[in-house]
Amino acid sequence: MATNSFQSVYHNHHSLLNHHHHNHHIEIAPSTLSSTLFLKPTTTNTPNTISTSSLSSTKTFSISPTTSLSTPSSTQAISFDLLQQHLSAQNFREADEETRRLLIVLAGEQAQKRGYVFFSEAQFISEADLKAIDDLWRQHSNNKFGYSVQRKIYGKVSNDFTKFFIKVGWMKKLDTEVEQFNYRAFPNEFIWELNEDTPEGHLPLTNALRGTQLLKSILEHPAFKPTEEELLQAKVAGEDMGSGVTGLKGFMDGSKSKRVLKSDYSF
Repeated sequence: MATNSFQSVYHNHHSLLNHHHHNHHIEIAPSTLSSTLFLKPTTTNTPNTISTSSLSSTKTFSISPTTSLSTPSSTQAISFDLLQQHLSAQNFREADEETRRLLIVLAGEQAQKRGYVFFSEAQFISEADLKAIDDLWRQHSNNKFGYSVQRKIYGKVSNDFTKFFIKVGWMKKLDTEVEQFNYRAFPNEFIWELNEDTPEGHLPLTNALRGTQLLKSILEHPAFKPTEEELLQAKVAGEDMGSGVTGLKGFMDGSKSKRVLKSDYSF
């Protein structure tokens, strides 16, 4: 794949999914996932009030302290105001950047010092804080964006990240005789508008420069654990909500053309 391939979320300022070459075919194969993901911080300073409003009501979020000594959530005030402002104005790219900054702050002092989050630090982010971020994304996208939306998709594809990337539109189908997919290039090939053609779960982006472990830790965070009702509905529909087998599996599209995928998570 070339320089304009599926890059990491915020390569140069916040790449998602940065990879090595362009126009490589992508075939399903197991890969060794790295233990960290790269997230770059922004320097936005926000007030201490945390609130968001809709057309009919006003909803207030509060930052919940966590029990870990490694997280700053209990030692400093975090405001979601700027995120709410970007989302209410449909400035989704700016909202995506602010979401990344919030994750770094909520993950702890060490994440702030290094400027990105280790997957093991996701546990230090409280359920209330992640749900507050997710609620804002869902509220301002008609439930099309958000981590909980991505979590449902992730479960429906049996926790297969290649299938997940295709489903949420982080990979694009190439115009070739054999069905092939390539990684989108950041930022121009990602979709920053909300319309009928925008894939469900397309935002927010999570960087996979060093593997998918951070994305996995967020999607499998207790904040987004499937409810009993969701599990029952999935069972009736014959779907997997993520409690089953993980990993990558080969599959065919049911036609004479083979779906070629490559599980290269080095972007």
